[in-house]
Amino acid sequence: MISAVERKIEQYIEELDDTKVSSLYKKLPKGKRLRTKLILKIAGNTINAIKTASTIEMIHTASLLHDDVIDDANTRRGKISVNASDGDKTAIMMGDILYSKAFFELTDISPLVAKVVSNAVVQLSLGELADVELSREFHTNKDAYLKMLYQKTASLMEATAEAGAVLVGKNRTIYRKYGRNLGIAFQMIDDILDITSDSKTLGKPVLHDFREGKVTLPYMYLYEVLEDEDREYLVSLHRKKLTEDEALWIKSAMSKYHIIEKSYHEAKNLITEAIELMESMGEWDLSNIAKSMIEREF
Repeated sequence: MISAVERKIEQYIEELDDTKVSSLYKKLPKGKRLRTKLILKIAGNTINAIKTASTIEMIHTASLLHDDVIDDANTRRGKISVNASDGDKTAIMMGDILYSKAFFELTDISPLVAKVVSNAVVQLSLGELADVELSREFHTNKDAYLKMLYQKTASLMEATAEAGAVLVGKNRTIYRKYGRNLGIAFQMIDDILDITSDSKTLGKPVLHDFREGKVTLPYMYLYEVLEDEDREYLVSLHRKKLTEDEALWIKSAMSKYHIIEKSYHEAKNLITEAIELMESMGEWDLSNIAKSMIEREF
């Protein structure tokens, strides 16, 4: 039924009756549609589930358009980004259009669903701002990092699962917790993959996050175990276009101190809790979605 969600999004785009918007939308990579899968597994293939999934995917896409502008990203999932091909202004306005259309359609689904999702977008926006502020300098504030992770990524995943539960009268609290854990772990693993994966798989340069100023969990853990001289060297590489030797030094240090394993363990704990929650509810498909997240390639 993912195809039904795709058709619904295309319908919403067509209703805007704007050739530029239609053209830009066709350029956008579709992604994994994880949020769609969650909605359909929780709420089934009802028209309201399809509509809700469609609006949430539009909101997610809008946030990525804005994120690419903030990060000066040239690619998105291996394709040229809208800000790179059509300029920052166009990317920002395209994001605003998707946000606005999604909110308009949400009001016809359910006032409670609209409230849950719109609150998540408030959190998402706060998370974007926090990410910008945290990226200004090297930091080791894990609490601030985790709060930003929740706001920027997990809040929408959390709202997705909760909205699905609301649609069919399931326990909102349990599904909300599942979505929250899934969202935080998803981003933690993405942060790890930025270090361990290759450019082709990522669709962007490796160690891109550190160059952009993002101090993710692995870098915080690495800083904790380094001697003073090496700490200074690590900080000096922050927000820098790394040479091959500098990138190799970071990866070697991560390997020496088992930083990736430590970071992965933290994400895995969140996923294990999510799996247990869903299996207690007999939600085997949702349990499998969580399991697949911790089995991604490193």
